[in-house]
Amino acid sequence: MLFEALTFQLGYNATLVTIGAVLLGLAAGVTGTFLFLRKRALVSDAIAHATLPGVGLAFIALTLLGFDGRNLPALLIGSALSAILGLFAVQWLTARTRLSEDAAIGAVLSVFFSFGIVLLTVIQTMETGGQAGLEGFLLGSTAGMLFADAALIAAGGAIVVALVFLFRRPMTLVSFDPGFAATSGTSLNRIDLVIMGLVMGVTVVGLKIVGLILIVALLIIPPVTARFWSDRAEHVVIFAGIFGALSAWIGAALSASAPDLPTGPLIVLVSFALFALSMIFAPGRGLLASAYRHRWFQRGVHIRQGLLALAQGQPIYEPLTLRLLSRAGLARADGVATESGKARAARALRDEKRWEVARATPDLELAAARYDGLTRIEDVLTPDQIAEIDARIGGPEAVA
Repeated sequence: MLFEALTFQLGYNATLVTIGAVLLGLAAGVTGTFLFLRKRALVSDAIAHATLPGVGLAFIALTLLGFDGRNLPALLIGSALSAILGLFAVQWLTARTRLSEDAAIGAVLSVFFSFGIVLLTVIQTMETGGQAGLEGFLLGSTAGMLFADAALIAAGGAIVVALVFLFRRPMTLVSFDPGFAATSGTSLNRIDLVIMGLVMGVTVVGLKIVGLILIVALLIIPPVTARFWSDRAEHVVIFAGIFGALSAWIGAALSASAPDLPTGPLIVLVSFALFALSMIFAPGRGLLASAYRHRWFQRGVHIRQGLLALAQGQPIYEPLTLRLLSRAGLARADGVATESGKARAARALRDEKRWEVARATPDLELAAARYDGLTRIEDVLTPDQIAEIDARIGGPEAVA
């Protein structure tokens, strides 16, 4: 049944929900990347919670005017207006008072969310059918989603992705180097407003699928996951979009194959599972790769220290060092260097002397600071610089 859900064979409604969720996940991933790089993840939380009063007020207004209070486009417009108000409240408090941004976010988040809960309670007492399913905007609700609803969510996600592509260069510049961006003529406030506007757009269109409480996770977890796979901003954006879409696809399919399970929480759980797998297995920054590099570095340090000891005729007391030298064919089990070990030891001692001279030379001091015990001097200094150092050291006899 899961395979059928993944291949869009589980019915019309399940297909609608899955396609809308995939586009939402893609938009959330690429948009959240700039929020993550800008170190403003908490702003998305304030925007998300600020949407609830707009939903409640829009429902009340529609009902009093005689319209259907559950009209999704109208509810999303109300949530967008409320989110804009919350965003400007955070920026005003940060700019005009002594409150830090996180304190302003906490104040706005709590006040708007509390006001929204009060409105939902008021709606319960109205004669027009109680909350009418508005609690679904808290954690998401895809049951009974219509084609118009799915099309609206998909179109909103596609527009957000297009705007991210359009503004990707200034947003990347502001995220990594705000000082340089300001001196080059880029308006930091304007680009920040663009980023916040895109976040607001994702939040509003995602209310129906994942809800205002969980949309923050869909904005942040995919970019954090993508960061394990690349150091380049443009690649992180692409990976974040892929992980966001993949999380939404699998989560929506799981929910469709097990109708009693909610779509929004499953999408977030799948997103976290991808994060956990990336944290462990990513080849560049994963835990296993880091552990392997650390082990390789320790092994290299042991061999390097052992070679220096052999070159200076010192005994090797560390069993691990002697074992590694023996496995590499550089020394016998009794600590006596082999022929190849003698040659490697002489080169290691010469390089160590070279680094000592480089560190004592003002013009080379900065480059020599890169030495970590294993870095080859040829990878840092030019042949002319090395030749100059060798002239000061003398021949191999002088080093020995």
